[in-house]
Amino acid sequence: MENLEEKVEIPKIETLEGYTAPEQTDKPRQQKAILEALLFVAGEPVTVNAIMKTTEMQELEIKKLMNELISDYKERNSGILITEIADGYQMVTDPDVGLWVKRFKNIHISNKLSQPALETLAIVAYKQPITKLEIDQLRSVHSDGAIKSLLEKRLIKIIGKKETPGRPFLYGTTREFLQYFGLKNLSDLPPISDFLRDEAA
Repeated sequence: MENLEEKVEIPKIETLEGYTAPEQTDKPRQQKAILEALLFVAGEPVTVNAIMKTTEMQELEIKKLMNELISDYKERNSGILITEIADGYQMVTDPDVGLWVKRFKNIHISNKLSQPALETLAIVAYKQPITKLEIDQLRSVHSDGAIKSLLEKRLIKIIGKKETPGRPFLYGTTREFLQYFGLKNLSDLPPISDFLRDEAA
């Protein structure tokens, strides 16, 4: 009987210069996948701090990967972008497909802001902190219903009390307000005339 061991050729393992183990090569891709998943399920801006608490990634590493993802999504032309909003990162629709998104959102009429609510929100956004009486004076009508609606939608919140007789509540916008209008911060607010015209359309 022939010796089978003599027939078997054991392949030689050569050391390749510059070779990187698969798990090391795939690490950035896996990290990007994690970041994408977090943004997808969040449905709202995700801060670097929240990502650091969830993963073992460091701040500079997260920002570098996020910048890469932002570029990746721009190149895909898929209708979805990753952008910086409200001191965090969020998946958003590409403005190029905004018309169809607006048509879809218009189906849900109950979620749209009424004109009184929109006017009140604009005043709060540009004049905050502001009291209800000051809002009423600017609008020349009572704003109780509009303020209640905006509080329920979490677009405004009570941020304190004014140091005047009666200590009336002071209102200001929320993080959800920035998210709703796709703003990074309040300095990104457009001129108030544009604000009212675009939302009333």
